[in-house]
Amino acid sequence: MDKNVPLAYRMCPTNIDEYVGQEHILGKDKMLYRLIKADRLSSIILWGPPGCGKTSLARVIAHSTKNKFEKLNAVAAGVADIKNVVEESKNLLLNPSGKTVLFIDEIHRFNKLQQDALLPYVENGTIILIGATTENPFFSVNKALISRSTVFKLESLTEADILKVLKNAIIDKEKGLGNYDLKIEDGVLEYIAELSGGDVRVALNAIEIAAMTTEMDANGDITITKEIAAECIQKKKAQFDKNGDSHYDNISAFIKSMRGGDADAVLFYLARALYAGEDPMFLARRIAICASEDVGMANSNALVVANAAMQAVHQIGMPEAQIILAHAATYVARSPKSNASYLGIYKALGDVESKDTGSIPMHIRNAPAEGMEQFGYHEGYKYPHDYPNHEVEQQYLPDKMVGTKYYVPDETEEKLK
Repeated sequence: MDKNVPLAYRMCPTNIDEYVGQEHILGKDKMLYRLIKADRLSSIILWGPPGCGKTSLARVIAHSTKNKFEKLNAVAAGVADIKNVVEESKNLLLNPSGKTVLFIDEIHRFNKLQQDALLPYVENGTIILIGATTENPFFSVNKALISRSTVFKLESLTEADILKVLKNAIIDKEKGLGNYDLKIEDGVLEYIAELSGGDVRVALNAIEIAAMTTEMDANGDITITKEIAAECIQKKKAQFDKNGDSHYDNISAFIKSMRGGDADAVLFYLARALYAGEDPMFLARRIAICASEDVGMANSNALVVANAAMQAVHQIGMPEAQIILAHAATYVARSPKSNASYLGIYKALGDVESKDTGSIPMHIRNAPAEGMEQFGYHEGYKYPHDYPNHEVEQQYLPDKMVGTKYYVPDETEEKLK
């Protein structure tokens, strides 16, 4: 194989048994493994983070299928390219099966028109679609196309998976680095696997750069140390794209950790968000919402702290804003919790939307203009400050809603005097 081709490409598997990782969908007892082995694949969507093996899996299918195989990249391809693939597929002289396995990388980048152009050919079986995407396909891919495909979710490769690929690359003399006299210090491969962030391309690029740029010693050996590996590997990636689906996973985990009172988890998910370049004001707003929704009347000061933090983040900016965010988030996490106000407003909204709730009692309606009193406006209203302790019993809810309870305080709430 051409050694000028990057190692990450050279080490791509050519059959399903060489494929490393994704045992949850490619184990020998799993449906996808059996479909590929039997060349009975139907349209699928491969959804997963960068470097998890989506393109490698498509290459495996390309080598194993007897059907015509074509590849398009959604960034550059259009409807005309799809039509060309379909026309070639229908040419029985060139393609006796009449079917084409079409791999579309980054399918989420296809617009609605382009995705719609695939539909009739996926439905009638002319095209066996393999779509690869890093975005949640249930948001980014046409629902009609999703319904005609099976979605498989790929996970980031484990460190053990990446370590296995690295070891194979070092000893493989045909595709890998087996012809080099490499001496790799203990723990270096594990170090690369850890810093790769689940992306096997990052790991393979690092070991290739280290091998290619390290000078031989007097014995002709290339010794790769942890220091050399650290220079060659990309800075550890954030585990999610701040604009992608995992953005929502991370913010969900952040909010649920605040709600659950786990300050350590709160700081962890906050750090992930900040490392990925999340908007600090977005995080500040989420903290403020949690302070009211989940802490509520159990500690009303949490909303004061969260709001002050939001203003301070706006005025000060990064990097110091991360300290303020950590302060507010951990305060909210450590506060006692009550969602009574949250439950109350949504129960009230539900009643307003779905019930005949009656009319506002006349005695608590205002009478801003002279003459309105004669129609009952404000008549009989009891001004609470005219009574002991500034309290007086009178009806506030409409007649039809009298006795309805929306706000039900619990034992965690502050005792308001």
